[in-house]
Amino acid sequence: MTTSTLRAALLSLLPAMAVGTLSTTEPTVSPEQSAPDVQVSKEKVIQVQFLEIVTPDVDAMCGTLEELHDVKFSTPVAEFGNARTAALEGGGLISVRAPMRADEGPVVRPYLLVDDIESAVEAARATGSEIAMPPTQIPTRGKFAIYIQGGIQHGLWQI
Repeated sequence: MTTSTLRAALLSLLPAMAVGTLSTTEPTVSPEQSAPDVQVSKEKVIQVQFLEIVTPDVDAMCGTLEELHDVKFSTPVAEFGNARTAALEGGGLISVRAPMRADEGPVVRPYLLVDDIESAVEAARATGSEIAMPPTQIPTRGKFAIYIQGGIQHGLWQI
């Protein structure tokens, strides 16, 4: 598989994450296939339950997303750090908020739905991940956790 074919295959998966689900089965791509022809198994899926965007310009980001995707963001939601939210397909949320501390930079952090957040955090720890935020309850919303692996922040969510 060439680098350009692999890159095209990986880029074709990004829209699936934007709508909330992505297959855990790796696609197979022959040199004759283009990215739109990639076949992805639906046996087991990963669901993005919460997609968090941290930016210093919340209004501009919400405005852009509203224009591009024909959605409407909420007023600030206190339990999400005053993030503005919109629905994701499959029942999740996308949130846009300002940094909550001086040392928090811009980030896009997907929180993947898990059945057992404590077990998922321990599995992440066992792979060498740094646990940045242990499982934490948000009343009426579920539990979340954050781990860092390879310099990338990842979230877990249990409802």
